[in-house]
Amino acid sequence: MRNIDSLRSGAPQHRTGLASSARETPIRVTEEDRVQLLALVDRALEGAEAAAAELLELELERAEILPAKDMPANVITMRSKAVYEDVGTGKRMEAELAFPEEADPANSKISVLAPVGIALLGLGEGQSIAWQLPRGRSRTWRVLNVIQPPESADPTS
Repeated sequence: MRNIDSLRSGAPQHRTGLASSARETPIRVTEEDRVQLLALVDRALEGAEAAAAELLELELERAEILPAKDMPANVITMRSKAVYEDVGTGKRMEAELAFPEEADPANSKISVLAPVGIALLGLGEGQSIAWQLPRGRSRTWRVLNVIQPPESADPTS
């Protein structure tokens, strides 16, 4: 396994001993999202998005996993919409966290394998995260608002 310290500063401490610790922001992921995201990681590890898949896998390893019914509504899950800001510039953005095949930047659907998608996954309103971007750049993003997707219709109701 290659050293991922060069891919992301502030990587969380892991059982494998892979590096550092500036990233202590807790994250939460639903059981259902975890299953789908681990399958995505398995598929992406051999392709062009392997580095992103490794980072996503690290985030999933450190996440608190909850049943969907126990997930607070103010936490970014797959298909949530979020308003977040770049703390350095004050620029506010709105995006829906999407699986790569659903991503559509023109319609504010960002892939969970994009740097901001990996960073925002599992954060709650008011939480901030510093994230290392490609070519040595970094950003700090703060979640301002989370809107959950409508629940699927219950056929028994």
